Amino acid sequence: MIIDSLLLFTGGATGVGNSDSATDSPTTGTQASSNVIDLGIVAGIPSYANGGGARDIGVGDDPSMKMMVAVTTAFASGTSLQVLLQGAPDDGTGIPGSYTTMYSGPVVLEAALIVGARVADIDVPRPVPGQAMPRFLRLSYVTDGTHTAGKIEGTMVLDRNDQPGGTCGALSGYPAGLNVAN
Repeated sequence: MIIDSLLLFTGGATGVGNSDSATDSPTTGTQASSNVIDLGIVAGIPSYANGGGARDIGVGDDPSMKMMVAVTTAFASGTSLQVLLQGAPDDGTGIPGSYTTMYSGPVVLEAALIVGARVADIDVPRPVPGQAMPRFLRLSYVTDGTHTAGKIEGTMVLDRNDQPGGTCGALSGYPAGLNVAN
């Protein structure tokens, strides 16, 4: 898996209480990711005039771009966290218009927000019916309670390791001590 800085939703010098270069630290209420992915203008790629994204991110392709949102520091003192993917068209001036929620992740309880937990692993979805073609994509964090600790990293990747880890830490899914006859 390769993480491209142009496809990171999280990190940067501003945003959601972020204290290192690749994570956000949502604390309370609803907060937007510190980075917005612009599908229109990046390194000289032209954008549509008053329109959607110029970059094809492969929605519906095989393989397609995938979201990977993972906990990098365990959360504490809150109740739950939900991650949303939102898209917005260009408002005609090169900035995002109104955001529409394209995906609502599950509400993950605090006890499950441990290091390595993956909270929103999906293929990047098509725009929802009636939504203008998005040029801008962002994550939104919906928190219940006030988190005093916790960091999350969100990105788009072409491939990710979806194999669950077993109880012994190996990427097998088999419980420790299980022998498989050949």
